[in-house]
Amino acid sequence: MTRDLIDDRLIGALHLRAMDRSAFANDSELSHTAFQVGTLNALMDGHFGGDATVGELLAHGDLGIGTIQHLDGEMIIVDGVAHVVDGSGNVHSVTNDVRTPFAVVCRFDPVAHTELSGPHDLAALHQHLDDLAPRHLSVLAIRVTGEFSDLRLRSVHGQRHPYPSLTEVTKHQTEWAVNSATGTVVGFRFPDAVAGVDVPGHHYHFISDDRTVGGHVLDITLLDGVAQVDGGDDLHVELPADVSLGDPSLADRAAIKAAEGG
Repeated sequence: MTRDLIDDRLIGALHLRAMDRSAFANDSELSHTAFQVGTLNALMDGHFGGDATVGELLAHGDLGIGTIQHLDGEMIIVDGVAHVVDGSGNVHSVTNDVRTPFAVVCRFDPVAHTELSGPHDLAALHQHLDDLAPRHLSVLAIRVTGEFSDLRLRSVHGQRHPYPSLTEVTKHQTEWAVNSATGTVVGFRFPDAVAGVDVPGHHYHFISDDRTVGGHVLDITLLDGVAQVDGGDDLHVELPADVSLGDPSLADRAAIKAAEGG
């Protein structure tokens, strides 16, 4: 694997390892480690084709979020099964041969959990999860199951060559409101120091238990549920040949916030 290693950095307490597809496919399955395909910067620049497959991604984790080739919707992975919510709000299962330009997963093994009785709006949910997380964790993986209200979700339609930037795509995103739903919020919290490699701060997707509602979370209120967190200090990233890890210190945080709906 060493000869296929592209970059190996220590950013604060976070160990960031980048490698090519071959090395990623043979990377060890590790607990408390996040595995990622592509980078946010590449996605922002319109790299929507994808390199690794969803099957290769799922070999490294059973919980995660991302998108699929051509930016054709918002992907959510729960219990090792991948679904995508398309630009019309329809939920579909994702086969292992579909490629992904950007996604992150982990082998979810909670290190802390708590029952939450609300209502808790999105800001309060952020705070509860931050308080629940052990202080030393650089990367936090999040799963919240329960009853939700006032959901505001979004997705995007698939793109064609020549691909536009992510910022341009999200100007035309589809948003919808859901009064109430029972389901699962999945997400990650990454430190600001890796902005551009991933989304800094909290980033959530939602899927209902009946798999009819889902999308990227713009707003949500937790009424009653269980929050679980996992995490660690390791992020392993698969990079296509035409994508570099870049310099997180140069990331355009305003553009990221606009694209993510913050």
